[in-house]
Amino acid sequence: MEDLYDNTTLEYLHEDGELQPDFSTALHVMTWIVISIGLPLTLVAIYALVSLVRGGHVAPIYVINLLVSDLIQFCCMAVREAAPWGGTHFVFSFIIYDIGLMASVGFMVCVALERYLVIACPLWHRFRGNLKVSLVVSIMVWAFSIILHISIYFASSGPLVPTILLSIFFLLPFPLLIFFLAGTLKALSASISVPPEEKRRIVGALVLVLLNYTLLFLPMIISLLVEVISWIELIDIKLLLIFLQLSPLVDLFLYVFMRKGAVDKLLACLCRCRMTREQEQGQINTVNDDTTGRVSSV
Repeated sequence: MEDLYDNTTLEYLHEDGELQPDFSTALHVMTWIVISIGLPLTLVAIYALVSLVRGGHVAPIYVINLLVSDLIQFCCMAVREAAPWGGTHFVFSFIIYDIGLMASVGFMVCVALERYLVIACPLWHRFRGNLKVSLVVSIMVWAFSIILHISIYFASSGPLVPTILLSIFFLLPFPLLIFFLAGTLKALSASISVPPEEKRRIVGALVLVLLNYTLLFLPMIISLLVEVISWIELIDIKLLLIFLQLSPLVDLFLYVFMRKGAVDKLLACLCRCRMTREQEQGQINTVNDDTTGRVSSV
């Protein structure tokens, strides 16, 4: 059972079905850089968010599961780079990678939905959004990702149908993410129970999830559909794969929007940096004006 990318656009396969190594050196280097940066940071972020859950916070549950799916992707990427081409570990890593990718998209929707409910339905979220519900939903997302992925490949005899079905699955979250962000922004004006700092964290998390999906997932999905249907390659698939591998790194920034005060500290730091640059630029301009005035007087 080959992977979606094996069967279609990444050209891992010869015409006779055997795997061939055609990755560029840049892709190999980029993959290892992403792994070396993302793997330890993801472990640290998961540990920090687990400590928040122990403190009684429910919000990080979906983010923790999202980071776990990213961790699975990092491990599969490492196995894929280290394993022999065409070996069992190589092919199996792609299967697990796809499951982690599907779970990642599912938990993006869960994060966006949970953030939306905080603003749009605060009373429901307060009384219904407990730890048990979050755990049940997380288990359902993992089970759905595994069952759907296995079902699609076992029920299909060729590469065309799995590619189309999985591409449609990955397209479904796009309107949901837009709806959650638009609904949150609309409900912000009427919300009086949510503190301003909490509102900034909620909107920041929604914007980050939508940008991550739109910029890193959507180009790959559209390119796969167009290439499968019309055999026209819109963008170099290796470049799109690099973008897709950067997605777990972007998910790490959700940690900032889960901790109270982290956004304000980040904004304050950015403001101080901007003020410092403006002051330095002003001093440089003053020195230049003084020098110009002296030269003119001479």
